[in-house]
Amino acid sequence: MDWIQAVILGIIQGLTEFIPISSTGHLYLGRNFFGLEEAGLFLDTMLHLGTLIALIVFYKEILIKLIKRPFSRITALLVVGTIPAVITGVLFSDYFDELSKSGVSIGWEFLITGLFLWFADSIKNGSKKVENLSLFDSFFIGSFQALAIFPAISRSGMTIVGALLRKMDKEAAAYFSFLLSIPAICGGVIYQLKDMISGSVPQISLTSMFIATLSSAIFGYIAVRFMIAFVKYRSLKIFAVYVWILGIIIIVLQQLSIF
Repeated sequence: MDWIQAVILGIIQGLTEFIPISSTGHLYLGRNFFGLEEAGLFLDTMLHLGTLIALIVFYKEILIKLIKRPFSRITALLVVGTIPAVITGVLFSDYFDELSKSGVSIGWEFLITGLFLWFADSIKNGSKKVENLSLFDSFFIGSFQALAIFPAISRSGMTIVGALLRKMDKEAAAYFSFLLSIPAICGGVIYQLKDMISGSVPQISLTSMFIATLSSAIFGYIAVRFMIAFVKYRSLKIFAVYVWILGIIIIVLQQLSIF
C-alpha cells in the first residue's frame, strides 16, 4: 500500500463511517480496487482507529465529563446501547468476518441500507434530546446498531433510524448515533489486538498505515460535523439513492462474474 492508496482509503473510511452509506462496504470495494485484499480486517481496524480518534476529538468535552463521573446517566445509556452489538459480535463474529471477506452479499446489503434511509424520511421529527432518552430507548437504538454486523449495512444509518423511531430530534439522533459508535468502534479495535499480538497481520509499512489512519481521522471529523448539521434540515434520501445505484451495479457485476 503506497501513500496515495493510504490517503484514499483513509478518506473513504473517514467519510463513509458517519455519512450513512457503510464504511465496511466501501472499504471492501476500495481494498479490492487497489488489490489489497490480503490486508483485510486489520487494515479496516486501523482505519476505524482513525475515526475513533475523530470521535474522541469531537466529543472530548462529554468524554472528559464521563471520565470524571463514570456512573452518570450518559454512561448507562452508552453501556445499555452497546449490549446488542456485543451479543451479536460474540455469537456471530466468525460468520460475519467470512461474509465480509467474500463480499458476496454486499450489493444486497447496500440496497437494504437504502430502504432504511428512505424510510427514515417518513418518520415524523420528534423532540427527544439525549438527556430525555430512557434505557429502553438506548437499547432499542443499539439493536439497530447490531444490524451493522452485516458488511454493507450502515451503522450510522441504522442508529439514526432507530433514534428517529424513538422520537428523537433529528440533530440529537445523529449526535447520539455517533456517540454510541465510540464503544462499538473501540471494541472492534480491541478485538483485533489478538491478531496484532500473534503477528498474524499483513506486512504493511508503518508509514502507509499512519497516513491512512491520519487521513481517516481528519475526514472522519469533517464527516461528523457535516452529518449532524445535515440531518437537521436535509433529507437522507440522497444517500438512499446512492447506495441503491451502487448496490445494483455490484449485483450486476457479480452476476456477470466481473466482480
